[in-house]
Amino acid sequence: MTDLSILDLSPINQGSTVAQSLENSRRLAIKAESLGYRRFWLAEHHGMPGIASAATALVIQHVAAATTSIRVGSGGIMLPNHSPLVIAEQFGTLEALFPGRIDLGLGRAPGTDMKTARALRRNLDAAAESFPQDVVELMRLLGPADAAGGAGVLAVPGAGAKVPVWLLGSSHYSAHLAGILGLPFAFASHFAPDMLLSALEIYRERFEPSAVLDKPHVMVGAMAVAADSADDAAHHFTSMQQSFLRLRRGTPGAFPPPVESMDGHWNAQERIMVEHTLQYAIVGDPGTVRRRLAEFQSLTGADEIILSMPVYDMDAKLRSLEIFAEARGTLRAAA
Repeated sequence: MTDLSILDLSPINQGSTVAQSLENSRRLAIKAESLGYRRFWLAEHHGMPGIASAATALVIQHVAAATTSIRVGSGGIMLPNHSPLVIAEQFGTLEALFPGRIDLGLGRAPGTDMKTARALRRNLDAAAESFPQDVVELMRLLGPADAAGGAGVLAVPGAGAKVPVWLLGSSHYSAHLAGILGLPFAFASHFAPDMLLSALEIYRERFEPSAVLDKPHVMVGAMAVAADSADDAAHHFTSMQQSFLRLRRGTPGAFPPPVESMDGHWNAQERIMVEHTLQYAIVGDPGTVRRRLAEFQSLTGADEIILSMPVYDMDAKLRSLEIFAEARGTLRAAA
């Protein structure tokens, strides 16, 4: 059985506000819960004019308070930006507020440009190099209180919270580490497709059973835009194509409305680059969505698929959510 989940960045639409973006995330999570999605994750990015989820733990609280059963978490927290103790306290607090519903996905990248990363006041080189140790320390801080031993460092809240920890990655590094530590692994194939299959192979080959997981558990990401017609879906997807193009050009901005055609917005080389990067995107009408979802699950053998829905119009985004939920039944029958 393959679950579907949602990855949200609280996108700030062109002409809109941060407050409206956070309200849209709340609405999306409520709808996702009603449709049976497994998880609703939010991602840490900094200094991005089109993303409102920088204070990720706060947005998780906002979403979790509006829902009752869907798991809510981070996809992910960029651990090099933080001390493990601070994250243990934040997620221990969230787990106390919403018991049994909080996930902690951890990434190794800073989630921003280097200038902004330095402003976060962490030693970037040391933080990246110490990522494995920081993951282990964070897991200890979330474990039983008596595990502190002679170190004397106790996360309150945090100790004993047993928040599930995931490792996120877009390369082989986190695949190796997740396998060695026996943790669930999520691959960012929605924007980094090149190492997807090799990373999953490494993770599964290197996996060591642990206290939290007895066999490999894989989640893969895909951009996802569905509409009642293929033309409408392609139209809505131009927002993501524009946004990604601007990011690669070094000119990120608010999330743009769709355009009639990308012709004139990109050159031939840029089109190849964007289409390659977004090659696992699932865009189309209900029939196309069912087929592409099944193909993606078959390709990866994923236990879960997490969908990022870059749709400017909120009503169209909610309809996209419905179409993918309807396709899930076919996916489960084929898995």
